[in-house]
Amino acid sequence: MFFQEIADWFSNQFNKTLIVQDRYTFYLEGLGNTLLISLGAVVIGILLGILFATINYTNKKCGYFKITSKIVKFIIFIVRGTPVVLQLMIMYFVILAFVADGILVSVITFGINSGAYVAEIFRGSLESVDDGQYEAGRALGLNMFKTMITIVIPQAFKACIPALFNEFIALVKETSVAGYIAIKDVTYAAYRVQSRTVDAFFPLIVSAVIYLALVGLLTMALRFIERRLAKSDRQNKVLKRKSH
Repeated sequence: MFFQEIADWFSNQFNKTLIVQDRYTFYLEGLGNTLLISLGAVVIGILLGILFATINYTNKKCGYFKITSKIVKFIIFIVRGTPVVLQLMIMYFVILAFVADGILVSVITFGINSGAYVAEIFRGSLESVDDGQYEAGRALGLNMFKTMITIVIPQAFKACIPALFNEFIALVKETSVAGYIAIKDVTYAAYRVQSRTVDAFFPLIVSAVIYLALVGLLTMALRFIERRLAKSDRQNKVLKRKSH
């Protein structure tokens, strides 16, 4: 009897939240916007992060870009020191008020925010690369730029791939605040359904399940990449031993 009541309640809530008036389309639209913002932001974040980290690393290593490095450090400090929701609202209502597309503003804002964190992740990876790699490149006649691009950065990027995936996972969840500027993301979809069903619990649970599914898929992708990297490292070690 108890389980039948639970099943009836779940069926009623499921139908009311997703089926009636095709309300599942709210979540599909929200999922599309969430993925669009997340993918756009992660591309901007990785590019900015690599650029910021390379500037700081090069300044520390060679003394180049001193003023630029100070500006980059200040930007990183500001972005990491303020809540992302405030950054989003300032960008939308003040700095990028002339941009009508809220999704574009969200991509830029979350991209800059992610870039600050990626910069610190990538800086640590750059510093983990043995100094001899940089010196060997210069000894071969490569200039600073070519040494960084062809030798140091590829090694650093490989080392920080797991951390970058974790940043992407965090970024997907952070986009849930996009509703503050009326972006119809997954969280906003729950609010839209709430306003029609006058029920807070089940619409939010559906959004939570969608986020869990996204994070689960990304975590599986991360585990797959980690296994591939570990296999590649083992093969490289075997080849080195054979060569000796």
